[in-house]
Amino acid sequence: MCKHLHSVTLQEDKCRGCTDCIKRCPTEAIRVRNGKAKIINERCIDCGMCIKVCKNHAKKAVTDTLDSLSEYKYKVAMPAPTLYAQFKNILDVNVILTGLKKLGFDEIFEVARGAEIVTEASKKMIKNSSLKKPIISSVCPVIVRLIQIRFPELIDNILPIMSPMEVAARIVKTNLINKGFKKEDIGIFFISPCAAKATNAKNPIGFEKSFVDKVISIRDVYMKLIPIIKKIDKVQEIRQSTRKGIGWAMSGGEGEVLGIDNYIAVDGIENVNRILEQVENGKLEDVEFIEGLACDGGCLGGPLTVENSFVAKNHLKKVLNYSMNQAKNIEEENFNIEGNLTWNKEVMYKPVMTLDEDMEKAIKKMEELERIYEKLPHIDCGSCGTPNCRALAEDIVRNNANIEDCIFMLRQKVRKMAEDMVCLSQKLPPAIGREKM
Repeated sequence: MCKHLHSVTLQEDKCRGCTDCIKRCPTEAIRVRNGKAKIINERCIDCGMCIKVCKNHAKKAVTDTLDSLSEYKYKVAMPAPTLYAQFKNILDVNVILTGLKKLGFDEIFEVARGAEIVTEASKKMIKNSSLKKPIISSVCPVIVRLIQIRFPELIDNILPIMSPMEVAARIVKTNLINKGFKKEDIGIFFISPCAAKATNAKNPIGFEKSFVDKVISIRDVYMKLIPIIKKIDKVQEIRQSTRKGIGWAMSGGEGEVLGIDNYIAVDGIENVNRILEQVENGKLEDVEFIEGLACDGGCLGGPLTVENSFVAKNHLKKVLNYSMNQAKNIEEENFNIEGNLTWNKEVMYKPVMTLDEDMEKAIKKMEELERIYEKLPHIDCGSCGTPNCRALAEDIVRNNANIEDCIFMLRQKVRKMAEDMVCLSQKLPPAIGREKM
């Protein structure tokens, strides 16, 4: 049984058994059985694609609520820069940060500032390391988990550095403890555009324990901030970040500030999947760096955001221009951080649902899978409740499905049964009514 805790969940009562989700899941983690979708935990990477495509809103991301602020004496908000792009008429980031203070947070530490610190650490690591090329960004936890499941040969290409979220959390919690706060009294709240960050806070990649205590969706915070911001009469000067960190919210933001000319910025899980296939096939060895983000448009397109990603991108550009004009000299500010920013835990290949632990049996099952697959129509229609014919063959081998689940194979069997019935009717004994010819 997989112990991995997921943030993407299914509300079965809302599911209508359509096949939209199974066709778009990048790791084939969803099946439709008995008229309801089922998520296979071992395969799920919490990309949120199923949340986006489900017309019945049967998929949702489980995050923490603002009610959890009461669990801590000192509350710190860590807004992702994507939050700044959700408010159409607000260019000054300080307005939003002041709103967060009035919402009940004692302190604000921007993840955009963490992104700037990660940028400098990444530059040094890329310059001094012997990482395989192309180096693949580790910022998006969905992409790292995708590599663990589908592209294990590319694990050594991943830049082994903590995310801006984690760096920001470690900085602020370490500083507060050094100031005399008790660790259990401090609550670090990340305001997230995606479900994967909530999963990553529970199951960190590359280290044992996250310093993030709670993850709240941008959508939930946005709804609370709207009435608060309208009543702000005095804006506090809280912003710590520059445009370099804020720009990480959109695709290409990380690659641009790393100062690497020869890089690819790709967004959208399906596009990233295709690029990783090319890397695996040795077709992109001339590229130095790949920034891959699971959501269309980067974090601006996260499933927990409010604004359309294209509109959000347009607004973020305006925020960036305003931030450049209002920039303060914060580059020399020093922060204490526990240890360095490099991963200290090996990132391993995660084989999903192996056919059998016994190698000999697994080989036989693979041969059986191939035989079944050859019988199937190769149409990949999804009517059987699996994403494609090969997945159905795999499920059959695992005794999780029958070949008659394929509507074409069922029709073929029904036709054969009808023909057999006709033949049998001609063979009735004379004693019970067979007509003489």
